[in-house]
Amino acid sequence: MSRATGQDSDTADEAVRGTCEDASVCKRFAVSAGYWKDPYIQYFVRQAKERKAPEINRGYYARVQGVNHLLNAFLKKTECQCQIISLGAGLDTTFWRLKDENILPKKYFEVDFPSIVSRKLYNIKSKPPLSKPIMESHSGESLLIDSHSLDSTHFSIIGADLRNLKDMEEKLKKFGLDPQLPTLLVAECVLVYMTPEQSGSLVKWAADTFSTAMFINYEQVNMADRFGQIMVENLQRRQCNLAGVEACRSLQSQMERLLSNGWRRRCQDMMKVYDSLPRADVYA
Repeated sequence: MSRATGQDSDTADEAVRGTCEDASVCKRFAVSAGYWKDPYIQYFVRQAKERKAPEINRGYYARVQGVNHLLNAFLKKTECQCQIISLGAGLDTTFWRLKDENILPKKYFEVDFPSIVSRKLYNIKSKPPLSKPIMESHSGESLLIDSHSLDSTHFSIIGADLRNLKDMEEKLKKFGLDPQLPTLLVAECVLVYMTPEQSGSLVKWAADTFSTAMFINYEQVNMADRFGQIMVENLQRRQCNLAGVEACRSLQSQMERLLSNGWRRRCQDMMKVYDSLPRADVYA
């Protein structure tokens, strides 16, 4: 296969950025339907024009609650003396939830494409319900915010390409990344858009950089079955290439990527995660 041209690469990246909007719209609809509470997502994304199927709503509920459960457990275990790095954070609202619950880590970092970061920062600057909690948690004399980055005492947003590890690491360190702090890295449907070599390098960088760390990777598995094939075909029609689909063939292939790059394993499919969620919520 010939190497993609710069234009092809730009088109593919733009299609990947479009999935951020799709996921955020689905989350907002599920929130509006009462699946979980998130008073901040309304400031980032429009309400869906059409209803979402119950299966989609329940899927996003399980995803959000599953990740939140692990994240909260990490904060409790470290007594918030830790840092969190959200890779490909998109329009995520976790920082505001943690602020409301008074369980902020020492530093919460978000990293995403500069264009997505620029949009997020515009919303933060223009909407007081978003900017006020950041200011309330900031103890310095001045808060840095420009078109592609924000840095405050407990919250940083960085525009960077996860495939360019040197640039990303430099920006994180500029805003106070501490390799000695217990560190939680979160990637939700992010690595699948990178080649296996690129995602492997990112995972290995994380294992090598932090003395104590946990990696939460929410991502597709069973991509070789018919449902997976339809997903790939639908995304390809939108010129969105799943460059890392080989690592998503099974739970085993997902574990192998982590094990071969310095991590210990623990992997569950979403049915097990769903079964572990509070029964009162699941049957509500």
